Amino acid sequence: MTKEYTVAVVGATGAVGTKMMEQLAKREFPVGKLKLLASKRSAGKDITFNGQTYTIEEATPEAFEGVDIALFSAGGSVSKALAPAAAERGAVVIDNTSAFRMDPEVPLVVPEVNPQDIAKHKGIIANPNCSTIQMVAALEPIRQAFGLNNLIVSTYQAVSGSGISAINELKEQSLQFDHPKDVEAHILPVKGDKKHYPIARNVIPQIDVFTENGFTYEEMKMINETKKIMHAPDFPVAATCVRVPVVAGHSESVYIEIDQAGVTVEDIKKVLQQAPGVIVQDNITAQEYPMPIYTEGEDEVFVGRIRKDLAKDNAFHLWVVSDNLLKGAALNSIQIAERMIEDGLI
Repeated sequence: MTKEYTVAVVGATGAVGTKMMEQLAKREFPVGKLKLLASKRSAGKDITFNGQTYTIEEATPEAFEGVDIALFSAGGSVSKALAPAAAERGAVVIDNTSAFRMDPEVPLVVPEVNPQDIAKHKGIIANPNCSTIQMVAALEPIRQAFGLNNLIVSTYQAVSGSGISAINELKEQSLQFDHPKDVEAHILPVKGDKKHYPIARNVIPQIDVFTENGFTYEEMKMINETKKIMHAPDFPVAATCVRVPVVAGHSESVYIEIDQAGVTVEDIKKVLQQAPGVIVQDNITAQEYPMPIYTEGEDEVFVGRIRKDLAKDNAFHLWVVSDNLLKGAALNSIQIAERMIEDGLI
């Protein structure tokens, strides 16, 4: 008989929390008991899971008594306040916020890349940033086969990465553009920041706030998280992160330099075609390449436009697309939990 687990979803009413529950049901995760936790404001609301109605409880330290796995996606402040309390009560926390990603005591995991790090957890496992997850899932097979010594990425990120309010604002602005009235902007690039710009019919070269070095926090997340996941602190990474008027699905233009000489595009494709969780969609003759509108709702990371650099023999360009709410968030969290069970770690 399959062992069942008591699972808590923190942030159950949010975009990622909703996807987490969808994935638990879709993948037939062995849930014995489900606890849906959220803010005091959302407590008392009913949500249906697998045909059964559950009432949302307020997320408090005591709510984690008896919980085996706690999936967090309610914001960094909530994770910082409650994740340690959940771990103290015996739960393994899989946190989808940035609260613990760079904590040296907390593993940062993409199961296709560094599953061995799961065993190092001390009660909390961090889920990487959505844009980082899809990139390292595509690059790690290449790194294992040919080595990797340089990485430059530009992202084209969907508004769902900023939450439901950003999705709604994109939809409202799109309607406003069709009518003779001024477009209102209240959310992007950063909710609560000094300035807000329309995202409909626009791109915004800022995700998160700027740091002292001129890079944004989103860009620094990609840089630092990639190094941590790959256990390569000196690996050169540069990122430019841009918000685009797409609801779901992040796209990335990736430039890499590998260690080996004489590697062909076909060699790269062959490695990626054998990589777990990766689909190569690369046929320029038939105009086949990844696009977010077609990857929305799909579990995999899609890679296309694979081509050799014109100046450097050991350099390649790739186009990487994935659903940021699935592999970039909810699905990766569930896969971490599945790998824990598979490896007998819980």
